[in-house]
Amino acid sequence: MAEESDVSIGDDTEREEAMLTAARSVVMTCMQVRPHEHVLVVTDPSTSEVGRSLYEAASEVTDRILMMMMPRRHMQGNEPPASVGDLMRRQNVVLLATRHSLTHTRARLTASREGARIASMPGIDEEMMAMGGMTADYNALQKEISGLNPMLRRRRDVRVTTPAGTDVTFRTGARWVLEDNGICNRPGQVTNLPAGKVFVLPKEQTLSGKIVIDGSWEGVLLDEPLTFLVEEGMVVSISGGELAESVGSVLAEAKVGLRPSRAGLVKTVAEFGFGMNPRARMTGNRLEDQVVRGSAYFGIGDNSALGGSVRVGIHMRGVMLKPTIELNDVDLVVDGKITARKR
Repeated sequence: MAEESDVSIGDDTEREEAMLTAARSVVMTCMQVRPHEHVLVVTDPSTSEVGRSLYEAASEVTDRILMMMMPRRHMQGNEPPASVGDLMRRQNVVLLATRHSLTHTRARLTASREGARIASMPGIDEEMMAMGGMTADYNALQKEISGLNPMLRRRRDVRVTTPAGTDVTFRTGARWVLEDNGICNRPGQVTNLPAGKVFVLPKEQTLSGKIVIDGSWEGVLLDEPLTFLVEEGMVVSISGGELAESVGSVLAEAKVGLRPSRAGLVKTVAEFGFGMNPRARMTGNRLEDQVVRGSAYFGIGDNSALGGSVRVGIHMRGVMLKPTIELNDVDLVVDGKITARKR
């Protein structure tokens, strides 16, 4: 508990000022809002202070600004009220500061098709807004992430190890994704905030070895690591106490209703990535944990969003600490330090 108090914002005034500073970064740097643009902030009772800071920051740029409050009963995966969805599609910029994600809703998809630029911040709270990954210099982060491209291009063989026991190899099945940098300045573009990670699709059937998740799993900080044994891209066993049993149950439930040929793919290792955000902290928030600089993560389940063939309707991620990531003759990360250098 003492460690938490060391990083907390002192009083209400300091917190509000820090939140407003981060909100200005979202409005001016990430979304690049212009005076003639229409902006909508969507918030809910648990995130209303964050929403207010975003509203205030946007109102410094444009007077075409609205804020809507989601109902308290809104749950993960549900569509927002029709009035919210209708407003979203009429905006130039939409800022989603809500407890539950709206990223995969029809309302968000429709707004994107209509050209809205959208930033989604699911699970954001006042401390996250005032500190951590939200306070990063996103222009610098974009430059650093794009600068990795020469190292990543045409190198496809990856090995990942960690002090906790991870040791896996795989080939990449698509290009490395370098767009998760927090800059969202094109019509129809969507970003999650806090941002700052580089990720890739492991080529199906190429990943084998042991994955030890010792940071967090789906937003839960771990006291005991989760261990996945993987053969030819598929998880064959999970160990690590009660959480391992719970993960196994979730994967088993995900098979229900799928065709037999597809049900067997639920345990696909679907994604690999590593964090680049120097301000992010391991807090138990799904988004922030994945962008912590020098951490790495694996995703299990659906890989269709990255161009794979596995469509199973579930995707879960776990974060590892202090990884070493080797890519052919390049050391991308060594013991949790970004190096990106040839051996």
